[in-house]
Formats: sequence, C-alpha cells, structure tokens
Amino acid sequence: MRPQILFPIFAAITTLPGIGPRNAKLIERLAGARVVDLLWLLPRDIVDRRYMATVAAAEADRIVTLKVTVDAHMPPPSKRRPYRIKCSDDSGDLTLVFFHARSDYLHRTLPEGSVKIVSGRMEHYQGGAQMTHPDYIVDPEDAESVCRVEPVYPLTAGISPKILHRAIEAALALTVALPEWLDPAHQRQQNWPNWRDALLTAHAPDEAAALSPLSEARARLAYDELLANQLALGLMRENQRAQAGRENRGDGRLRQKVLQSLPFELTASQTKVLGEIDADTASSGRMLRLLQGDVGSGKTVVALFMMLNAIECGGQAAIMAPTEILARQHFATISNLTEKAGLRVVILTGRDRGAARAAKLEALATGDADIIVGTHALFQDDVNFKKLRAAVIDEQHRFGVHQRIMLGQKGDGVDILVMTATPIPRSLTLTAFGDLDVSRLTEKPPGRTPVITRIMPMDRHGDVIDAIRRALSKDARVYWVCPLVEESETLDLAAAEERYSELKAHFGDTVALAHGQMKSVEKDDAVARFAQGDARILVATTVIEVGVDVPEATIMVIEHAERFGLAQLHQLRGRIGRGERASTCLLLYGSPLTETARARLKIIRDTEDGFRIAEEDLKIRGAGEMLGTRQSGMPQFRVADIEFHGDLLATARNDAKLILGQDPELQTERGKGLRVLLYLFERDAAVLNLRSG
Repeated sequence: MRPQILFPIFAAITTLPGIGPRNAKLIERLAGARVVDLLWLLPRDIVDRRYMATVAAAEADRIVTLKVTVDAHMPPPSKRRPYRIKCSDDSGDLTLVFFHARSDYLHRTLPEGSVKIVSGRMEHYQGGAQMTHPDYIVDPEDAESVCRVEPVYPLTAGISPKILHRAIEAALALTVALPEWLDPAHQRQQNWPNWRDALLTAHAPDEAAALSPLSEARARLAYDELLANQLALGLMRENQRAQAGRENRGDGRLRQKVLQSLPFELTASQTKVLGEIDADTASSGRMLRLLQGDVGSGKTVVALFMMLNAIECGGQAAIMAPTEILARQHFATISNLTEKAGLRVVILTGRDRGAARAAKLEALATGDADIIVGTHALFQDDVNFKKLRAAVIDEQHRFGVHQRIMLGQKGDGVDILVMTATPIPRSLTLTAFGDLDVSRLTEKPPGRTPVITRIMPMDRHGDVIDAIRRALSKDARVYWVCPLVEESETLDLAAAEERYSELKAHFGDTVALAHGQMKSVEKDDAVARFAQGDARILVATTVIEVGVDVPEATIMVIEHAERFGLAQLHQLRGRIGRGERASTCLLLYGSPLTETARARLKIIRDTEDGFRIAEEDLKIRGAGEMLGTRQSGMPQFRVADIEFHGDLLATARNDAKLILGQDPELQTERGKGLRVLLYLFERDAAVLNLRSG
C-alpha cells in the first residue's frame, strides 16, 4: 500500500487550484492525470527576463524587460489591422502591438498615463522600437515577479504557459521532504541535494547549464528513477529464483543424435552459452535467461539443445514465436534436425481449427508430442501440457513480461529461455531485461559469407532491375522490400503491390508477393514458393524481417532504406548471406537525404556487427523509439535518459545488488526509504515481492 506521505502528490490534477475538467484533459494529454506527473515534467528551456534596459538601449531580437509610460491608444481602422499603443521612457518611444485584441481589455490593462513593466521580445520596425504581444504587463511594484529566469515547459495545443506554470507551482508546493534512500557516501561524493531540493532546483533553472541531464539536480532525479528500476527488477529476479524449479540433467543421447545431423560444428560461442544454460537447468531454481544473438548466429540450435535436455529428463518443451511465418520456419528447422532422434514435433497456430486442432491438443496433454512450436495460440486456456519443463520465447521484445509468465505457468518449475535477434545495447538490456540472466552469441557458424552492402539513389532502380536480370540468369534468388503496402498520398514511397506489378511485367510468374494485409495462407504460400525456388523474386514488406530462412537468396533490395530503423535494416539484411554464395544488399534511398539518415545508412554499409549497430541506433534514436517502448516492455523513464545516464545505470545496478544482498526485505532505515522510492516511481508490484510487503 502506498505510503501516506505520498498521498498528496498521487491525487488527481483536478485537486490543484484553477485546474477544471477542460484544463485537466489537456494537461493529462501532456503529462498525466495526477499531481506527480507534473513533477516529472521538467523544463526544456529557459527565458531570461533579468535583462532590463531603456527603450533606446534595448538590443533587437532579445527578451527585454522595460519600464514605460502609456502615452496613447491607437485603435485600428479595421479589425484586420493591429491595435497599437504608444509608450515611452526618458530615452525614446516604444509601440506595443496587439492582433485581434479587445479595446476594453487593453484600456483596462494599459490605461493612458499609467506606468507599467512590460516584458517581451524587442523588435525594430520601420525605424521604431516595438514589442508585439508582451508576455507580461504588470505594475512597477510587481517587477520582481517578472525580472527572473523563467522555465519553459513542453506544451500541448489549448494549454497556455501561464496555466501550466501555475499548476506545476501548485504541484511542487504539495511536495515534502522524503526519507533519504541514497547511500550517504555516494550522495556526498556526487554532491547531490536531497530529493525535494533536487526537484525544486530542476524546476527553477537559473542558467542554460541547469537544463543539462548531467546537472546535479537532474542527475540525482535520474539516479533515483534508475535505482527504483534496478531495485524492482532485482526483487522480481530474487522472487522468481526463489520459486522451485526442477533439476534437469539430461544424459545427452538426443543431443548427440541431433549433433550428427548438423551440417556444421557448434561455434565456441554456442558451446559457452550452452554451458551457462546447462548450469542453470541443472540447479534447483528455475532458469530465466535472455539469449541475444545477431542474425545468423545460431540461436535456434542453442534453444533446441536446451529443449532436448528437458526431453531427455522426461519432459516436454515449447518454443513460441510472434508470427506464423517464424513459427513455421522453426517447425521446419526443428523437425528436420530431430528426425533421426525420433521426436514428435507439433505446430499450433491460430490457423488450426476443428479436428486437426483437437488432435494436436490431445498430443500435448497426453505427452505424445515432445516439442511444441506455436504462436500466441499457446497461451489459450485449452492448451494443456502433460509435463512442460522448458519454454523458449523467440523475439521476446514482441511479447510482454506477463506473456512470459503465462507460458511458464503451463508447467511446474519451467525453465525459460527468451531470445532476441535484435541485438540490444547493454544499457537497454539492464533496464528492460534486468530480471533475467543474459547470454550473448558473438560468432556466426562457419560457411557464412560476408554481405556486401551498397547505397544507391532511388532513381537508379532501373539499373537494379537490369542487375537482377543478370543475377537470375545465374540462378540467384532476390528479396525486394518496400516500406508500404499501398501507395500513400502523403509519403512518396513505392508500394509493395505496385512494385510487384512492375517486376512481374519484367520477370513474369517468377515474382511472388508477401505483405501483412494478405491472408496467412496466401502469405505463407508466397514464402514457400520462394523457398522452393518456384518463385525467384519475393516482393515483401517487413513481414519477412524475421523467420524466413532461404540460404539460396543472395540479393536484398530495400527501397527507401532511409525510412527504416537501423535494427530493421540489419534484420532485413540478415535474410541473405545464409549460404556459401556471395551476397549483396542494395539500399535504395530517396533524395534529399537528411544527415541522420545518411549516418544510419553509412553505419549499415560499414559494419555487420549487430551489437555495434544497436549502440549507434541508441545514439541516433534514443531508447524508447529504438525497440518500440510499448511492445517491448521497455520502461518509459520520466527523468532518466539512457543516452546520458548510462554510467548512473551501471552504478544503480551495483547499488541495487548490494542493497538486496545486505537488506533483502528493506527493513533498515535506508530500506524504508527505498520502499518509498519504489512507490514514488510506481514500482508497486516489486514491493509486493517483499515478504513483509
């Protein structure tokens, strides 16, 4: 239960003075529906209104605060013309300009003969000084309220800066000192203020440097958030480890048979990772491990060997994929490799109906099926296993944590391996998957040839078609990837269907089409025709990003490559170079290229190292966008920014480990403060993992 000390800031924003239902909706769209959400909405800029001058001395195009006398109102001859008010000081004249203003309001605010403080941007127009729509007009005795550094917050349509400022000031007034949760020595070393002072300082920057994510106030708040994240993940991890598992120590007989079926030897990297997995599965606790491997690094074989170990111990194993194409690819690969071992492999997808589905469900429930390959269909209530011991989740970032837990609950003490072919920078691994142990495959199996990557402008796509014609005469197979399915009115992008028609006019029925809006049967049929060689060119959208394994494919054309993310380009390129023949990836771009797009394409051209590409992607796009925050389970940080706070993350991780080693139930004075921290950053579920919750 949330501590009472936090109740005021977790109240609705409508409890703040001056925030009615209309403004509340606008603020909710911008920040959130509670007072605490306004606390995390930090200024993005400042306006320095401390510059005071005379009219004559004031610099043009600069924010200035002036003391002037109102001389005369000059109403416009028509409503379309601006309303002007002549003002002056001892040094010269100033015209205040207002568009669409009401005369009665201006006479009340700026009566002739009065002395006023005005603040806004100084302009020079037709030889005279003027200020259009001053930001502030106050009496001289209120000058101090204007002559200050003013924070500038992000805005949304319909909300004025003044209303937002007032709401944030009211929110800050509700904060109180909280029990300290930082290690005192670390806090002194960093020269960090307490939480409330850091918050107040972050909302009152006195210079541009105070806006930096590395300023003392913002760094303190970022560290608090990262520590809450790491502590929550640590508590989840400890809780999961405490759950009883099974000691799975296979005799290796099935592995040996499959090993003889492999056309290559395991890499040193695969052998090392299997050792880590075997140590986990042999222990009494449950395995929860993330396996990262670049495209083509052999993750599926590692996953299969983990599943074989569970089967050798009398259990069943399941592997779940996010798309039907990928599930069918796994089914084909695993069935082929386990044929000599005499295992029964079953595939279950949303397409299965009636008697066929019932037969598969019975095979799972009776234990006749050894390995089950499936999509989201595996989560359904009527899917029951006789003795599920091992579960593999592929492309983990396409699923949520709760789905991982649901699959694990289909058995007793199930060991879980989650895999991703999207290399993730270490910082994101720690924040998104910190509750898992992590293994990395860093080599590719022997026989893989490097892919030559070239960058070309879109207007040379005719040359590309000629090159494909030559390649087809040498028995090549070609992917041609387009970013849209149908022509867009707003984006000048080639559509898959239009390109399919064009290529079909050149190459006839050797061209197949696969995109996400097709029926699954049609899509799978197109991919199958390409895999079997009946079709030689597969025009597709990013539906083929993962799971299509055609070693004979040696050419990848990606249209408007500048529109794709780095990780996506790397994944698509990973569809080729899977055999012994030389492969080429052509990145076609639309002109003109932005500097960011040019940098992205250059990285892809220069390296095939997915982990390096992922690090560069993080620098260019940021954490949330890179993996797609909502679909990946990535935490949406309010203050912390992994790009700037990577060092703080590493420290927070070590700090959390130390805390949980010394005070696992958070009972010490610092521990009680840390409980408040977890609630402050809404890691409530983590607190429930504490026995004394």
